[in-house]
Amino acid sequence: MQNSEDYYNRRIYSALRIGFIALLLYWSFKIIKPFILPTIWGVIIAVAIYPIFKKLSGTLGGRQKLASALITLTALAALIIPSAFLVDSTVTGLETLSDQMKTGSIEIPPPTEDVAEWPVIGKPAYEIWMLASTNFKTLIDKFKPQLKEFAPKVLSASLGVGKTLLLFVISIFIAGVLFTKAEASEKAAMSILSTLIGNRGEEFVGLSVSIIRSVVQGVLGVAAIQSLFGGIGIWAIGIPGAGLWALMILFFAIIQLPPLLVLGPLVVYAFTIADTTPAIIFLIWSIMISASDAFLKPLLLGRGVDVPMLAVLLGAIGGMIMSGIIGLFIGAVVLVLTYKVLTALLLDNLMEEG
Repeated sequence: MQNSEDYYNRRIYSALRIGFIALLLYWSFKIIKPFILPTIWGVIIAVAIYPIFKKLSGTLGGRQKLASALITLTALAALIIPSAFLVDSTVTGLETLSDQMKTGSIEIPPPTEDVAEWPVIGKPAYEIWMLASTNFKTLIDKFKPQLKEFAPKVLSASLGVGKTLLLFVISIFIAGVLFTKAEASEKAAMSILSTLIGNRGEEFVGLSVSIIRSVVQGVLGVAAIQSLFGGIGIWAIGIPGAGLWALMILFFAIIQLPPLLVLGPLVVYAFTIADTTPAIIFLIWSIMISASDAFLKPLLLGRGVDVPMLAVLLGAIGGMIMSGIIGLFIGAVVLVLTYKVLTALLLDNLMEEG
């Protein structure tokens, strides 16, 4: 009887302890939850540009804190200055549009007859465009209910952009701290993966680092190149809001949609505001930018990683669909590690059978 009572007491005590530990873990998770995303981004940024930090630190005679401070300030400037120009360009464009609408001086060139011949959308596009060129105020009044419904979404998106910028500012500071703790962080990662995977933990840490850098080069790098040259072309042809259009190209390129979805309508518009020769040059320029994926991605994506490029690309795209932009990196790392683990297991089984 006594043994039975002791047994039940031990079970009760064990349940209470497990429950208390679970409560502490849950509570701790809720406390650190706001910092998880910035920390993950900080790790990704630190991994991506660590080679630059290492070279700079060597140039400065091993002064890691100075190198970390310089890279942090440079990264902040690279983030904040273009963002400020983009906000200024957008606000200026909206103010100009608002003033023109108030004074009735807004001018939109009329569409050509060819617009009406476009498949599916030709006739309604022609009618709306013609109404905008002849009586813009009537067009606004006609679509006022839709505009009122759309305005809160635009405001919400703007607030989201502001939160994203703040997130990246915090992440850059975290990356700056991680630079000076690189060796300790690497040992911790190796220890964790060695515990979970076995003696291949060190190999998988190196592989994860290579994948992150590969995605930065092959996805974000290509998107940034397309956005930059697309914005230059839009600015050169004289289309207003070049910064905003460049941001849209960047977004489309990151989610693996062709920049021509943004540039195509702008090309059509360019033929109505510019001479034929500059418009044709802008058309060719836009096609080249959109087609640059074909040679830039094989050149940059999967570089330095001993896995199929398709695994990296599918992991990046699938991860982004599931978890947003950060999924580009997490998805690629998870899918490639899965591929490597399964490959290792298959090879071990074949060797045992042989």
